Amino acid sequence: MFAQQKEVKKDSVIAEQLEEVVVTGQYSPQSINKSVFEVKVISRAQIEQQAGNNLADVLNQTLNINIIPSASTGKSAVQLFGLDGQYFKILIDNVPVINDEGLGNNTDLTQMNLDDIQQIEIVEGSMGVQYGANAVSGVINIITKKNSKYQWEIMPYIQEETVGGEYGLFDKGRHIQSIKVGRKISNSWYANAIYTRNDFAGFWNDKKGKSHDLNDGKRGYSWLPKLQNTAKALLTYKGDNAFRTFYKFEYFNENIDRYSEQVNPNYNPSTQTSAPIGDDLVFTSERFYHHLNFLGKWRDDFNYDISLSYQQQKRNVETFKYRIKTKEKFDVEKFEYESRKAFYSRGNFSHFLKQDSFDFQFGYEVNHIDGYASSVSGSFDGENIKRELGSYDVFGSSEIYVNDKFSIRPGARLLTSSVFNTQAAVSLSAKYIFRNEVEIRGVVGSSPRLPNYGELYTYFVDANHDVRGNENLKPEQGSSIFVHIKKGFDLTKDGTSKLLSKLSLNYLNVSDRIELTVVNQIPLQFQYINIDSYRTLGAFFNNTMNYKNLKASAGIGFAGESKVLDSKVLHNDDYLYRIQFNANAAYYAKSLGMIFSTYYKYNGPSQQFVQQQNENNETVLIRGRQSDYSWLDASVRKDFLNKKIQLTLGARNLLDITEVNTTALEGGAHSGSPSTVLLGYGRSYFFKLVYNLNF
Repeated sequence: MFAQQKEVKKDSVIAEQLEEVVVTGQYSPQSINKSVFEVKVISRAQIEQQAGNNLADVLNQTLNINIIPSASTGKSAVQLFGLDGQYFKILIDNVPVINDEGLGNNTDLTQMNLDDIQQIEIVEGSMGVQYGANAVSGVINIITKKNSKYQWEIMPYIQEETVGGEYGLFDKGRHIQSIKVGRKISNSWYANAIYTRNDFAGFWNDKKGKSHDLNDGKRGYSWLPKLQNTAKALLTYKGDNAFRTFYKFEYFNENIDRYSEQVNPNYNPSTQTSAPIGDDLVFTSERFYHHLNFLGKWRDDFNYDISLSYQQQKRNVETFKYRIKTKEKFDVEKFEYESRKAFYSRGNFSHFLKQDSFDFQFGYEVNHIDGYASSVSGSFDGENIKRELGSYDVFGSSEIYVNDKFSIRPGARLLTSSVFNTQAAVSLSAKYIFRNEVEIRGVVGSSPRLPNYGELYTYFVDANHDVRGNENLKPEQGSSIFVHIKKGFDLTKDGTSKLLSKLSLNYLNVSDRIELTVVNQIPLQFQYINIDSYRTLGAFFNNTMNYKNLKASAGIGFAGESKVLDSKVLHNDDYLYRIQFNANAAYYAKSLGMIFSTYYKYNGPSQQFVQQQNENNETVLIRGRQSDYSWLDASVRKDFLNKKIQLTLGARNLLDITEVNTTALEGGAHSGSPSTVLLGYGRSYFFKLVYNLNF
């Protein structure tokens, strides 16, 4: 937890060492080169160069990760290995974070504020032994800062962005204000508090806002406006015998406004006047996050790391009618839409033996989730759904150091639950270093995925529909194999400039996949059952270079997906392949006090088998195709007044991507397939001004 306290000198932002210290999946914080797992790191320097405020801002340029925004809900989800947010976990300091739809899963990336972040760690592959159920495709672990070398830290900043080509001081663009106050009370105690306000005024595009009173389909916004307020507090203590403890609190509030496109003219013939009315609503999300951690040694014998967390996130909705001309609300109704309360505890215990050749770890993970979903948020037979889920896991692993070149780490977890049958997860990791310093890592792992509310409890039955959940569903089973081959090269004799090359090969399989399936033809009935499977394989090659004041990296990925859709009469399980490429570079012009950065990512065409009607009105299977597209971001940062003031200017989405053509999506029950996929709101510009009052 406390490994990331190392202060990085400002002048070394570009020439930082390749040997990062990582936390995720380790017995204790250690050099990334010593880790048996392969961990990707997004550093604080990269976050600052991109002026990233939330997780969606910085993950979009990462190879093998796709960000999927929704203009209609205001949320941004993530795909990893083609699997959605149900299959991977987002953690803060090793604790899964709650959200509207789960604990650690289905997280809205735009709700994850990065103001107190040291680095972001990404581990790909099934991590069920380390992190339990639903860690099928991997985990993203956000490591926060927990101390300072200064007695006082006072850091306010403002950030202004255009949204596409739109900007205004109050009604257009993105406006962020934040302030951090930290105090090093003594050599043992440190505390800080952070407040951030993030106002996204929506993307108007061809719409005309909430005050538009004509019934021409132009009212509202193409991307919904939302206002976020985040308050955080931290208190840490460092004692004797390597003892550490911290308490972390976060309060998050988000309002998303949705305005109806259709306007009721509300014409009064007696007065020959109209008072246009819109049917509008506001979604409000609130999150409370508490995390208490104890870390240290017991009588110099073994290490312990215990976390206790209580979290709650609820989503409320306010529906009302809005008199557009007089700006009045009436017929207001408020109710709870979705809610999650979770108690979570995790404990790791390791280093029992005082020897370098062998070590073992055991641990526990307990969580109790009390969930609620309004009948309005899903088709639940007209009733609200209230369910509790308790999970009680124990896990263990051992590290065997055969010699200084070869180590191996087997592990297993037993997952018990108040709802599902007992599950198991296993893993086997190994690392070998050849004489020429080539490192090879192999990681085999498994993880189940638990069914969600909709899959369990949906009940949508009327004269035209019969769609039902299934409380007898069993968890999906995920497994993966990863091989990583890495080699470092010295570019200069003094070893200060380096090149690191890495080749990764992977295979991931999900069986017993849950899908909505036709269970009866006449009358037509649908139900969720365990029937499908999913496979992906790929190869990724990445190079990272530090040369003097230049840091650059480039990677290419080639992946194939195969879906065995037994839930459909027509399907094809052939592998469909896709290529990705990314490159970024940062140059530190020391004499100017400036850092120039650029980030590029190419997403090649993707394919998917879809059903279509042919000329004879027969259902046939075709290969649908989504067009390729690229992201390009750039920024420059300038330091003033001995680095007390930092100004960052930049642009996102320089290639002006908004949507791409596709034939790879099927239509709904009453509509044809969409022809485009929404990706962004176009080229945007930003500036960020930071004042570091540290002493």
